Amino acid sequence: MFESLTEKFNSVFRSLSGRGRITEANISDAMRDVRKALLEADVHYNVVKQFCKDVTEAAIGAEVIKSLHPGQVLVKIVNDKLTELMGPVDSKIYFVSPGPTIIMLAGLQGCGKTTTAAKLAQYLIARGKKPLLVADDLRRPAAIEQLIVLGQQINTEVYREESKSTGSLPGDAVKVAKNSIKHAQQNGFDVIVLDTAGRLHIDEEMMTEVADVAKAVSPHQIYLVCDAMTGQDAVNSAKEFNERLELDGVILTKLDGDARGGAALSVKAVTGKPIKFIGVGEKTDKLEEFHPDRMAGRILGMGDVVTLVEKAQEQFDAGEAEKLQKKMAKGSFGFDDFLKQMQSVKKMGGMKDMLKMMPGMGSQLGDMDFDDGELQRMEGIVHSMTLAERREPDVIDSSRRRRIAAGAGVEVNDVSGLVKTFTRSRDMMKALSGGRLGGLKSLFSGGFNMDAMSAAMSSGRKIKQRSRRKRTIIRKGKRKRR
Repeated sequence: MFESLTEKFNSVFRSLSGRGRITEANISDAMRDVRKALLEADVHYNVVKQFCKDVTEAAIGAEVIKSLHPGQVLVKIVNDKLTELMGPVDSKIYFVSPGPTIIMLAGLQGCGKTTTAAKLAQYLIARGKKPLLVADDLRRPAAIEQLIVLGQQINTEVYREESKSTGSLPGDAVKVAKNSIKHAQQNGFDVIVLDTAGRLHIDEEMMTEVADVAKAVSPHQIYLVCDAMTGQDAVNSAKEFNERLELDGVILTKLDGDARGGAALSVKAVTGKPIKFIGVGEKTDKLEEFHPDRMAGRILGMGDVVTLVEKAQEQFDAGEAEKLQKKMAKGSFGFDDFLKQMQSVKKMGGMKDMLKMMPGMGSQLGDMDFDDGELQRMEGIVHSMTLAERREPDVIDSSRRRRIAAGAGVEVNDVSGLVKTFTRSRDMMKALSGGRLGGLKSLFSGGFNMDAMSAAMSSGRKIKQRSRRKRTIIRKGKRKRR
């Protein structure tokens, strides 16, 4: 997300890096490029106009610190103004006592509302709550079935109603919403997540229905679910809904699929309502709290170490991390431990997503190939090893390598390369563990080792490259024989 905008911003900052001081002339040139970049990112015109005005005034009046270049000064100013534009931080859900707390989701059809309901339920479960999903979208075919499937995936009950006489879906959304509250009270649910109907376009019938449901059940919080990929259309729909429903916040979905990100920069300024959460993937665990300062850092290519560490802490158990640290110090870190780390990396979004959150890495990755299929190929090699070979890779001789290669469907050289790289990384980990592990490794408390993972990824890329060369040679050989 924001890849295009990040690239344009970095280009502007580089153009100022060689200047001796900030002047009205070079700020004017820089802001012309910034304005163009924001408009291309589908940011609302009025938001762009005000943002550029605020940045210009702050830059011209800024005291330039001797140790900072004009480009660095502008980075700080733009970062602060972006944070103000998207802020403040307000991702907290306010719960009532006694419950249940009623959270109502509204939005246009196709915005990802039903999936977001399940994501929100999983988010609540992780924080000790017992949510009830309510299938109150009675207009879209298969909407109820979709929510039931998602509820089964996260082990959460879904409340729905069917006509006793015909077995067909009822047409009264207000009745379903009211009955779901009684069901939640009788069965100990402390939060209700209400999934309402959407439309392809905003129309009076739709707005009347969601308004009637809101009036009938008086939800404690109403969140509008917006598809970030629709850009200014998402902002316009948010404005319309806010006038009828008195929204408490916005959830932006599909932000991982939008390289522009205009909706994230516009919706707060236009509606005055905070962005509560962002959807960054299709799976039910891909819902993140929205932090304007962290998002500003991602937009400017400065990374987001805080979110990266939080994700790591969710995946790495403290006790397991301590055991791994001891194994590193002793040099007994084995392939089984490495497998656990690879699986955790996949749960965190993959290697490329992790590296993008590291300061200075996002702009350098570009189109670099980080195919997570490489992790699967390495897993195949490790799974072809015996338990003894995984624990102690030094016992893997030439005959064992041939057997492992045959089991994994790769070349013997691929197995040899992975074992050699892993052994070298393990020795390096042992040496580093003799002192203090610095940088990112210390943040993960020994639970994640970037050196071993990057070395293995490098080995995996070599495996992939050799496979490509082999296929090319075979094709050339076939052409010659013809």
